[in-house]
Parts: sequence; structure tokens; C-alpha cells
Amino acid sequence: KKRRKGGGWMSAVRLRRGLEVLVGIIIIIAIVPAMSSASGREKICIIGSGNWGSAIATVVGRNAGRLDFCQDEVNMWVFDEKIDTEEGEIMLSELINTRHENAKYLPGIKIPKNVIAYPELKRACEGATLLIFVLPHQFLPKLLPTLREHADSNCRGVSLIKGLDFDSTTRKPILVSKSIEQSMGDGFRCGALMGANVANEVAEQHMCESTLACDFEDRELNDRTLAIFNEPPNFRVSRINDVAGAEVCGAIKNIVALGA
Repeated sequence: KKRRKGGGWMSAVRLRRGLEVLVGIIIIIAIVPAMSSASGREKICIIGSGNWGSAIATVVGRNAGRLDFCQDEVNMWVFDEKIDTEEGEIMLSELINTRHENAKYLPGIKIPKNVIAYPELKRACEGATLLIFVLPHQFLPKLLPTLREHADSNCRGVSLIKGLDFDSTTRKPILVSKSIEQSMGDGFRCGALMGANVANEVAEQHMCESTLACDFEDRELNDRTLAIFNEPPNFRVSRINDVAGAEVCGAIKNIVALGA
């Protein structure tokens, strides 16, 4: 009987210790993804490489190279095409990676060497924690499924796309950022960067201002996102929470300017 009591006591101790270990593992599994998003190094992917995309890449590339919380390399997805040069035809992605210049859409401007062009979207966005959308919104439906599958599970986004989308059924206007959020799913949050900017002036480091509208429900993430875009004294960016207001103003500003 004593042996049975002792054996039962030891079994209970082992069971308790086993449960403690199991609970510890569950807690780690639960908090690690949040920790990697809040305190890990940002992996940035720019979706688009046109005039505005290449211009913002100069700002983001320089900032990522100096910010401790960012990975040095910034990926940029390129819709690849053949470019005529003095040496013959060369693919746009290769041209950007070897000459560090987008000779077709932003000629004469050097793109930071840490900005790497990828023609394959999967490779460009693999594990990305911040997606920067800067391309015609018509491209989004075909790209978003790949982004959803390969970006980091805690990824967020910032849209630099000016304009509004429209519901195919009701024809009512939809914010591009909301359209992205709905397509990405899983609590994906998307902000917007809007301003009366000319891409070439930003790339040439003239004095420019812009507004980052985002609310990622985490002060550190909001501050990090601002730091990635803000490059005073040349490109000054201020942050607000009103994504809808900033995005609508970005869409109608040219209409107002034409009317004036």
C-alpha cells in the first residue's frame, strides 16, 4: 500500500510538471508571432516600380538602411519588360539591380543599392512584414492572392494608390485600402500615404510633404511605419489616424485643382 501511495504521488508530480511544460509551450506559440511583429526587424516589400514606386523606393531604401528595426534589403516587385539600351535590350529588373536606375520610369535618379528588384512576386513578398502598394489598382486582384499566401502572417500595408475603387455590383465607391484589407483577410490592416507630391521632386529630394494615415492599433507599429517614410528635411511626413479622410482627399485633390 505504501508503494502504491508513493507511486501515485510521483505520478501526480510528473503529470503536474508535464502540464506546466505544455502550458508554457502554448503560451510561447501564442505570443511569439505578436513579438516578431512588434519587435522583429521589418522586412519591406514595395509592390510596383513605376514613376512613383521608384521615387518612394529612394526614400524607403535610404531609411531602411539606417533604421535598426529594418532589414537592410528592401524588395521591390517589378512588372518586368525589355528596355532598349546602348548595349542592347535588357530586362527592367536587371537594369535596376545592376545600374540602380529605372531608366524608363525615373531616368537620371539613382535608386539605393539596398533596393532589390524582383520580377517574381512570390520572391519579392516572401515573409514581408510591410507591403507598400504603389501601382495601378487594376493590378491588385491578380496580385493579392499571392501576397496573402506568402507575406508574413502579421503583415500590414500602406497604400500609395490614388483614386477610389468601385463595387462591381452596387457601383458604390470603395476605398482602395479597404479593398486590400478585405482581399488579404485575417485582420490585415492597410493605411494610406497621400500628398500633393510630384514623384520626380520627391526623388530629387526637393522639399515635399505628405500625410501617413494609419491605425495599426499598436503605437510602436504606427511609429515604425512613420519612420520608414519620413525623411526630413526633404520628405516630411506627418501621421494621422483618419485613413478614409486622407484617401478621399488624395483621390479628389486633382479634381479640385483642375476646377480651381
